[in-house]
Amino acid sequence: MPNLADNMQDDSHSMSASDDDDDFYDAEEGSSDSQHLTQDNGQTEDPIQLIKSKDDQYDELYDDVDTEELDSLQNHGSIITHLLSQVRIGMDLTKIVLPTFILERRSLLEMYADFIAHPDLFSSISDFESPKDRMIQVVRWYLSAFHAGRRSAIAKKPYNPILGEHFSCMWDLPDSADSGEVVEDGPVSDDGSNNVFFIAEQVSHHPPISAFYAEHYNKRLSIDGYIWTKSKFLGLSIGVHMIGQAIISVLDYDEEYILTFPNGYGRSILTVPWIELGGKVSISCAKTGYSASVDFLTKPFYGGKKHRVTCSINPPNDKKPLCTIQGEWNGVMWAQYDTGMNEKFVDTKALPIIKKIVKPISEQKEFESRRLWKDVTYHLKNKNVEEATKYKQKLEQRQRDEARERKETRTPIETKFFHEVGEHWVYDRPLLKRLTESQNASSKISDENACISHDLVQDDVQPIADQDVALSSNHEVPDS
Repeated sequence: MPNLADNMQDDSHSMSASDDDDDFYDAEEGSSDSQHLTQDNGQTEDPIQLIKSKDDQYDELYDDVDTEELDSLQNHGSIITHLLSQVRIGMDLTKIVLPTFILERRSLLEMYADFIAHPDLFSSISDFESPKDRMIQVVRWYLSAFHAGRRSAIAKKPYNPILGEHFSCMWDLPDSADSGEVVEDGPVSDDGSNNVFFIAEQVSHHPPISAFYAEHYNKRLSIDGYIWTKSKFLGLSIGVHMIGQAIISVLDYDEEYILTFPNGYGRSILTVPWIELGGKVSISCAKTGYSASVDFLTKPFYGGKKHRVTCSINPPNDKKPLCTIQGEWNGVMWAQYDTGMNEKFVDTKALPIIKKIVKPISEQKEFESRRLWKDVTYHLKNKNVEEATKYKQKLEQRQRDEARERKETRTPIETKFFHEVGEHWVYDRPLLKRLTESQNASSKISDENACISHDLVQDDVQPIADQDVALSSNHEVPDS
């Protein structure tokens, strides 16, 4: 789900975005009945299957999904009306603070981890031998990555991360016998080489930029990305640009897949809000020449279905797609290949979500997301909005005070895990860098051992040579 509050003051479009501002518009706004909370056939959606690790630790503050009544948000009508009185159509929402009661009980950084809610699909990318099959698997994982971020039928907004906040987690893969050997220098302490690990950090507040990184060590696979949001008020909706990109690195094949993100829309904000995605995104691999174009289709003003998506995968230097895909990004998607074969490409209703493993709050550091927001989360869980707002404002004021102090002392912002390279944010210690350093260190040790062995051989040979010389000098040559 896009972040609907942190926004962008700079109108620059130097970074990748899925669409232009002109494409933002209000979808058809229906009544506040249950039509937004059911499938098109009127049947209530079945709960998604969740696969838990043997090491899973239940946390009631985060593991229980909100089950709010349909009319609960309408009870806050006076607050919504006051909020709308402060905005106008097309207005940048940077200065607008959304009310606490619409908050989801987790940080935006944790929400981004749901992009890897199917780590088995992600980690299998490197298993395919042909570049065509690897691109198809990248697309399969990408199209499966959005539905898990929608935890509740009612659209809510995650917490805006504060500067320096970070979140980390890991996943046990169902088909892995064990977690493998410990990766000493991985993104998360006590990494296992057969696990998928994720880390995210809020690296900028103005503009709000979140950077994230994930890897599977044994598969020699990683993803490194960043997102910032730019929001506009559309009348009955909020439109959000998801600006940035991510790069999937498949090290065994020296391939990089660059992908962008769709726009997000918060619809029906006067009644029961719901989320939809819209806009064109791209996935490309420069080395192989394979590419994909994905189009998230917003609901037409009159009629039509919600959550539609289409995709085409193209081979190098060919405009004719080898595969076309269509369906619903939070439902079933079907693929048709140029060979004539058809298949169910992704079924998010039947695809189990693998639950992420997060350290208990008692073991987290001060700026880790769940510990940082624990008081807000606790009071939201217990429906105490006033107390939740108090703790939220306390964190926000702390961030303003720290920004003021940095400005007065001219102290630069120091990030913990990511750094800026040109217009992009990248992880400090990606898998490729660590493997290269390890190989260089091994080569250096091998060279040093070779030198030591050579010196030892020379030390052994020299006494023998000296002894031969001595025997020659003492030997008498007979007369001829």
